[in-house]
Amino acid sequence: MSQGYKQPESVLVVIHTPDLQVLLIERALHPGYWQSVTGSREGTESLRETARRELAEETGLLVEAAALQDWHLANRFEILAQWRHRYAPGVSHNLEHVFSICVPQPSEVRLAPAEHRAQRWLPWQEAASACFSWTNQDAILMLPHRQTSGLET
Repeated sequence: MSQGYKQPESVLVVIHTPDLQVLLIERALHPGYWQSVTGSREGTESLRETARRELAEETGLLVEAAALQDWHLANRFEILAQWRHRYAPGVSHNLEHVFSICVPQPSEVRLAPAEHRAQRWLPWQEAASACFSWTNQDAILMLPHRQTSGLET
């Protein structure tokens, strides 16, 4: 991928508590667009490293990469028109890999003001409804199954 363009491969990191409260952050340049942590892979970093880096950049949460749960799930979607200029000409789709992390309780995080303007913790059903992205909605709706199946710790 040419320097200056984002790679069309990214991560989605759902942050939640054991009782399935989910952290959502609001995009700074698009008020009303609530989401979990997201971000593009940089260079040759692993997807787990991408998830760890994006978590730190967007929330200030510092964790070991091994603490992140890799769902081994990827969604391919069309890049929205307002973000397409960030990618090389002709790139129209992104492959997003899902991760999560369970934190003990809801807490304030340190947002990156250039990227996000607000945060809120919501019960999982409300959080899913509040997300603008279908991939984010789907991931949050999977949380109870993952927890009861022992996939989420």
